[in-house]
Amino acid sequence: MSRTLRKLFKVDPADYMMSICGNDALRELSSPGKSGFFYLTNDDRYMIKTMKKSEVKVLLRMLPAYYNHVRAFENTLVTKFFGLHCVKLTGATQRKVRFVIMGNLFCSEYPIPRRSSHGRTTIKPEAEIDENTTLKDLDLNFIFRLQKSWFQEFHRQVDRDCEFLEQERIMDYSLLVGVHFREASASQETDVPCDVNNTNEPTPRLSRADMDQFLCDPTRWASIKLGANMPARVELIVRRTDGESLLIMEPTGEFTDVILYFGIIDILQDYDISKKLEHAYKSIQYDPTSISAVDPKQYSKRFRDFIYKVFTEET
Repeated sequence: MSRTLRKLFKVDPADYMMSICGNDALRELSSPGKSGFFYLTNDDRYMIKTMKKSEVKVLLRMLPAYYNHVRAFENTLVTKFFGLHCVKLTGATQRKVRFVIMGNLFCSEYPIPRRSSHGRTTIKPEAEIDENTTLKDLDLNFIFRLQKSWFQEFHRQVDRDCEFLEQERIMDYSLLVGVHFREASASQETDVPCDVNNTNEPTPRLSRADMDQFLCDPTRWASIKLGANMPARVELIVRRTDGESLLIMEPTGEFTDVILYFGIIDILQDYDISKKLEHAYKSIQYDPTSISAVDPKQYSKRFRDFIYKVFTEET
């Protein structure tokens, strides 16, 4: 099945083997969670993640449905899987290490100083944020504005992907977003509170008219797709508290041109007995709507409700 998926995703076998098994060493990445160790190939095309046995079972169970879904919807935002492997370590323990090979969402010619995972809630101090930090919902200080046709396709595809994950009893997934900030004008540079120090090479700034022309020019369509290399705008927001409410987003009218990369990640957690027990236990202590361990149908609705607040149509 892995070979069939790679063929579907138009992966050249020789290039794939060179990326994974070539002489260049893999780069270990810091993991924002406890789901395993992450490694990046030297060419940035593939990410390798160690897996728990339970995750392997979920992936094998959902593989036929996953294949049918990614074959039916070329613009799917769910993680692209290219291979599932297991090696047995030598020595006294002879432990098995299971790992999956996935596409790297941020394989890009552009530096991506901001990365945000929507579906998780934390607040991180600004001083602790760098280009390797993955921010969460409550760290969010932007609304993403998509051109009309792209927003409509985004809305349709998120619905399709969430329906697929709901059918497979998957929950606790996130939308991972990478943001490349285009060179701002002098009047905007002091207004955008984002670290762009690593964008050393100047990049052209698109006006709204230029961006519309870029999106409507058929000769340039090959360079962009849903979730990859997408020109858009972000509007700065401020968060306000209202009693016990944690997140009220107020637009400021301050815009910046960006290029977006995004996809749905962490799609191997099913709503098993342990998650049902976690839901029952945490529901006694906390508001049931605020915990992540919920029924896949409820999680899907909550996920989409939030995503459609932070991704909106350009007006």
